Amino acid sequence: MERTILRELIEWKNDPRRKPLLITGARQVGKTYAVQELFAKTQFKKWVFVDFRRDAASRRYVKNHPDPKAILAYLEVAYNTEIDKDTLLFFDEAQEAVQILTAAKYFCQDYPELPVIITGSLVRVRLKQLERDERDGKIRLDPEIEPENQDGHNNFLYPVGKLDTLDMRGMTFDEFLLARNKKLHSLVQKSVLERKPLDSGLHEMALDAFFAYLQVGGMPEAVAVYLETQSTLRAQRVLQGIFDGYLSDMALYQISSATISRTRMVFQNIYQQLNKENKNFKISFLEKGKRYRDYLSPFDWLELARLVNKSHLVKERVTYPLQENEESLFRVYLPDCGLFAFESGADFASFKDSLSSNTPSGIVFENYVAEELVARGYPLFYWKGKTTSEMEFLLGLPSGFIPIDCKKNKGRLDSLDAFRFHNSDLFALKVSQNPFGYSKEKNLLSIPFYDLPFFLDDLPRFIKDFSRK
Repeated sequence: MERTILRELIEWKNDPRRKPLLITGARQVGKTYAVQELFAKTQFKKWVFVDFRRDAASRRYVKNHPDPKAILAYLEVAYNTEIDKDTLLFFDEAQEAVQILTAAKYFCQDYPELPVIITGSLVRVRLKQLERDERDGKIRLDPEIEPENQDGHNNFLYPVGKLDTLDMRGMTFDEFLLARNKKLHSLVQKSVLERKPLDSGLHEMALDAFFAYLQVGGMPEAVAVYLETQSTLRAQRVLQGIFDGYLSDMALYQISSATISRTRMVFQNIYQQLNKENKNFKISFLEKGKRYRDYLSPFDWLELARLVNKSHLVKERVTYPLQENEESLFRVYLPDCGLFAFESGADFASFKDSLSSNTPSGIVFENYVAEELVARGYPLFYWKGKTTSEMEFLLGLPSGFIPIDCKKNKGRLDSLDAFRFHNSDLFALKVSQNPFGYSKEKNLLSIPFYDLPFFLDDLPRFIKDFSRK
């Protein structure tokens, strides 16, 4: 399956000023596959792939010898190959041997011609633990580190300025659509570029693909199973395994059993928190008498592991850059639609057409919009006025604001007038099932759900085309 990150990897490879590249992201989003199968096998004649989880000997060696010259000499023998400037060095599961990041500094300084990629799902979580241990004066003995190195192995220094970084997410809807139906993907993309709606038949086909994505999500394994079997049920079984794996991971690098338990409670209750009348995340909903400060570590772990997307409240009159108003007022979304569908336990079978009570509410659309925004590097904010006025998302850009409303069908946009009473905007965006259209009178751009990723990728031109002069 094609992934858009391949373009970024090729750009990195061809950059004469490149540094070792650190790719982070949640487990199962496809980091290893993207680097090894899509990038290494198409862009290099040779590569050395070191999996620190499986290759115990290399893991121990790097932990005790974080010197690139020694590492290169070791790898040439261990992998029976000559390493030169045309060889990609790929170190996976770096949280198992974070000393490779120390080595990356010296790879950058002493071997700048060597392409080096480091990946890891919980690297940032592990680094946070080391930072906490150093602050608290703790030394955790590691049986793989030789005795003479034990005293200093916790004195880890992040190679500031010596790494390029990429944060990888699961497959966005445009990637899913490309894997499902390349021709339809091309037609949707063309319609967005030409600012024209699809005809009714194609519109329905694109919506069908979108509603499938709401159930399957963007975890590559779940997508592959769905494409092979056309069964969302089988895809959901894959997602159950991923969900359970995430819960198991939460025992790693945590302070206490209480923190582990709270981290799991947050993750398992995101749908329920969004499905109540007040969608703000309430700690008292999990534990009576507890406050946000009691959950700082759990949220910190989940955010570092890329397992939640937090959206912060901004009120009434807003200014750029957007900043959170109150620490305790925020919403939390899951980073994948499929995981959100699994956690909801709702019946998606007739969600597209049915309004029955056993189908998910509109928050599934919000979770989708949040996912697409975050995947493209936009921080999440939502806006509230003095009364019940609300915009689900707010894009704050140097050139102005774009309030975003997402609804299943037409619906009313009463909150837009309230927002504009306090703020000016470039234009308002409504995301729904309805076809592409623009109201000059309301300065309101309406796009169907399936257009959103293409809209975001072409956002500068949309601002130029639809912003009031």
